[in-house]
Amino acid sequence: MSLSFQASLFDDLSAEPELEELGGSVTRVELGEGAWLDVRPGWVTNSDALFERLAQRVPWQADKREMYERVVEVPRLVSWFGPGFELPDAVLERAQRDLNDHYGRPKDQVFETAGLCFYRTGDDSVAWHGDRVGRAINRDTMVAIVSVGAARTLSLRPKGGGETKRFPVGHGDLVVMGGSCQRTHEHAILKTKQAVGPRISIQFRPYWKRLGA
Repeated sequence: MSLSFQASLFDDLSAEPELEELGGSVTRVELGEGAWLDVRPGWVTNSDALFERLAQRVPWQADKREMYERVVEVPRLVSWFGPGFELPDAVLERAQRDLNDHYGRPKDQVFETAGLCFYRTGDDSVAWHGDRVGRAINRDTMVAIVSVGAARTLSLRPKGGGETKRFPVGHGDLVVMGGSCQRTHEHAILKTKQAVGPRISIQFRPYWKRLGA
């Protein structure tokens, strides 16, 4: 896969990606209604090397979905690794473990799956939504997102209306949405006409069996 990618001035593509400490380096942003967002810029060092490896090694798929009585292409490439699957890079295995250590593995809140999204250009996006838990959005949950590659803007807004908060994420940044965030707020990576490079996001989530199953 060939894409134009501007590496970070602070990264060495020949160096191995590493994880910084979490602990007190994580800043919590209270969003209201029981929702919160944890932010840890630059958690993955030499993250551009990780971007290059994932871009080449991950089995990317172009998904389609039904929308407004027609089938449309999902505007990004995706890949998913379920519970017990080997993740596509050892750094992601460590990231999943460190996240679980940091958040203490509360009941039903252990990070077990990893979904990857490849945003190739500013035309690739994900619309406003809250992540489902099973078949619905009726429980508190956590979603941890690691971003590598060029920065894109993660937008967050209350479902009932209110201020939209924007967080640029890329080059090894970590954000964790928690509490009621998926029920009370929506998030999106919106299309942009600005010249932006490619980005890969890795979303770690707990594994929820379908409700009623």
